[in-house]
Amino acid sequence: MKIEPLGGSLGAHVTGVDLRACSVDLCQQLRAEVLAYKVLQISGSVLSPDQLLKVAEGFGRPLVHPVVPHLEGHPGVIEIRNFGKAHTLNEHWHSDVSFEPEPPDFTFLHAHRVPQYGGDTLFANQVQAFEELSVGMKAALGRLRAVHSGAGLARIMGKSEVPEVVHPVVRQHPETGEKALYVCRAFSQRFEDMTGPESAPLLEYLFAWAVRPHVTIRVNWRPGDLVIWDNRSVQHYAVHDHGDMERVLLRVTTAGSRPIGESH
Repeated sequence: MKIEPLGGSLGAHVTGVDLRACSVDLCQQLRAEVLAYKVLQISGSVLSPDQLLKVAEGFGRPLVHPVVPHLEGHPGVIEIRNFGKAHTLNEHWHSDVSFEPEPPDFTFLHAHRVPQYGGDTLFANQVQAFEELSVGMKAALGRLRAVHSGAGLARIMGKSEVPEVVHPVVRQHPETGEKALYVCRAFSQRFEDMTGPESAPLLEYLFAWAVRPHVTIRVNWRPGDLVIWDNRSVQHYAVHDHGDMERVLLRVTTAGSRPIGESH
C-alpha cells in the first residue's frame, strides 16, 4: 500500500490495494487511515455492488437511505447518475444525512463511469475549521444546537414525511476526540430555540468559514476510484460542471451514532 497526501488540510491518495478481496485486516488499516486523513481516494478496479457492500461492511453496517431509493436488489447501494444540472441533488456543501438522529459515520462513493472532464467532488475539513475559530466563538458555539431538516430533499423525492432533528453545533468525534463544526448549508435550518431570521447571520458566517479554500481538497474521479470519508469530520460538494456527459457512481454509507457535543 502506498499513501500520498492530497492536500495540506486533509485527504490522501491510496494505491497498491485490491478491494475486490478486501480482508478484515485491510479494511481495518484503511479505516485507521480514514480517521487520520478524513478522506481517502483509493485507485483500483471497478467493483460490483456486492463487492462495494463487502468493503463497507468492513467499516460498519450499511444503511438504507431514508429518502433516496436504493439500487434494485442491493439495499444500501444508491446509484448516482447525471440527469443534468437542473436535476442535481448534491451541488451544495453538506454532511450526509445529518437530518437523521444517528447520521452515518462513513460514506463510500465508487466511480463506475466518469466524464472526460469535470464532475469533481470537493471536501472540507471541519476539524480545522473549528480549530481556527477564536476562543470566544468556540465557547459560544459549544452551547448551541442546530435544527437539521431534510425537507428540501424529501420534497424533491416526492416524500410527505420530513425528517428533522437537533444536533450540537460543535461535534466531538467519538474515536479521535477531535471537535468539528457540524452545520451545513444543505440541512442546517436554524439554531434550537431561535427563529430562522435570528439564526441566519451566524449560520451564514459559519457556512462560509467552514469551506474556505485552504481547508478543502478537490477529488478528480477516475474509473475504479473508491473515495471513503468520515462524515463526522468533513463536508462535501459535488461539482456539476460536466454538462450531459455520463457520470455513474455507487454510494454506500455505514451506521453511525447520535452526535455528541463537548459538554457530554
